[in-house]
Amino acid sequence: MKVVRSVAALLLAGAALAVSAQTKWDLPAGYPAGNPHTQNLNQFAADIAKATGGKLTITVHPGGALFKAQEIKRAVQSGQAQIGEVLMSLLVNENAVFGADSIPFVATGFDAAFKLWQAQKPITEKILAGQGIKLLYAVAWPPQGIYSKKMLNSTADMNGLKWRAYNAATTRIAQLVGAQPLTIQAAELSQALATGVVDSFMTSGATGVDSKVWESLTHFASADAWLPKNMVIVNQKEFDKLDKATQNAVLAAAKDAEERGWKRMREYTAETLNTLRANKMTVYEPNAQFKAELTKIGDTMLEEWLKSAGADGQTIITNFRK
Repeated sequence: MKVVRSVAALLLAGAALAVSAQTKWDLPAGYPAGNPHTQNLNQFAADIAKATGGKLTITVHPGGALFKAQEIKRAVQSGQAQIGEVLMSLLVNENAVFGADSIPFVATGFDAAFKLWQAQKPITEKILAGQGIKLLYAVAWPPQGIYSKKMLNSTADMNGLKWRAYNAATTRIAQLVGAQPLTIQAAELSQALATGVVDSFMTSGATGVDSKVWESLTHFASADAWLPKNMVIVNQKEFDKLDKATQNAVLAAAKDAEERGWKRMREYTAETLNTLRANKMTVYEPNAQFKAELTKIGDTMLEEWLKSAGADGQTIITNFRK
């Protein structure tokens, strides 16, 4: 009888040890469950769970449900969340380097945006490492265009618009064209449009689809101004707690997620524009004058950004233009 009890005790102890060996992470994200970025996060989490045999499980919390978009980086840094997805340009007031991908007309297509990321990545990693954060991967959004209630033929047509801003770059554009900026993150955009708080904004076709923009606005100028990126970051101390095999599984899944994400967003760009058209929106390319005026704004903003980003910013642009 004592032997049976001893065996049972050992089995219970082993089971308890197995449970304690499991690690669970929360991953806050700022975008809806159906967004390709969020779908990519879910696949990333599934890949890790499979590769580790359930040793590490990650729960994705979309739509700003756990932390609002602008709170996620701080939550990861402080350990309130182990891992998170952050729109990089939200952090530009912390360090200008994070805004390299939101300067208009510096990198206007996916190939150029990926090249810019290769120039920006090592400096971004160094900044984050100094804050106790490890960068896992980053994926671009589709190119940014302008939503409005009418066709825009020049920057003068943007004067007085109630402009939704989501980062420093979109706020600065509003200032330069005389629009009225109001900071609204993606999770609150649909309500702001429905209530008339804003009547225009600059973002991707993807965000337009997420927010069903056609219910409030009618036109989209495909300016291809820039391709902002979401990055996935992890608290370094939490990452260091993992055994080597689990760390390797996370890094391998991150590599796959980055490759998969960039490929998916290339495909999704055309899909989103087709969805806008299918919902009776006018999708148009800015005329030559409007494009030239927007490019001039980009030149101004690049000059301003280089001053604020200093040597790091100059290194990024120099390496990007090689």
